[in-house]
Amino acid sequence: MFTKAARLVKARPTAPGSTAKKGGATKPAGAVRKSAAKKGTAGKATGPGKAPGKAAAKASTKPSTKPTAKPGGVERRPLPLPLRLLAMTCAFVAMVAFAVVLAQLTLDPSPASVSIAHTNLHPGATLRIYLDQPAFRDAVKQIGGNVLLGVPFGILVPVLAPGARGVLRVLLLTAIVMLLVEMAQGALVAGRAFDVDDVILNTTGALVGWLLLGRRLGRAVHARKRKV
Repeated sequence: MFTKAARLVKARPTAPGSTAKKGGATKPAGAVRKSAAKKGTAGKATGPGKAPGKAAAKASTKPSTKPTAKPGGVERRPLPLPLRLLAMTCAFVAMVAFAVVLAQLTLDPSPASVSIAHTNLHPGATLRIYLDQPAFRDAVKQIGGNVLLGVPFGILVPVLAPGARGVLRVLLLTAIVMLLVEMAQGALVAGRAFDVDDVILNTTGALVGWLLLGRRLGRAVHARKRKV
């Protein structure tokens, strides 16, 4: 009787919800199907033989089509050395001649003006006096003469001093020189006085000379390296 019962147990089919034993434990069929489905979706996401992040790596290694700047700059051709020396010599002679004329015009005593000469430290005060004169010609003479005195600075300084070719340096140098001249006038010369408006007009003349000719002469004589 026991032998028949054992045979019936062995011949009993397995339940549809279970699988064969593996290592002494049975796994339900639903779990097997779920794990197979997960593997299939993972294979679709990454694709066969493709590693994640491969597309990003390809995008980062694409060559850039933007033009890159050259490491160096395009250097303008300077004048030959003999011509540069000639230009600087001519500018130096012109500056010396201008200094002589400037000294005669500004440091020459004027005894007739002793009673009317006065120090002006307020910008614009002397300009108003010039403009209030009844004769327009006298105002143009006074204002225009002071402006013309500064023009040679704007033309000659960029040629003589390569490091002072910029407009701000030219104006600063002109203002310092004319400030010293005005101080010498007020302290040493009879009939002359310090006037801040003269310094302003002289510096304006230097700006005019730099804009008209000094900037071009400085670039022609002293080449500058351009950035690309």
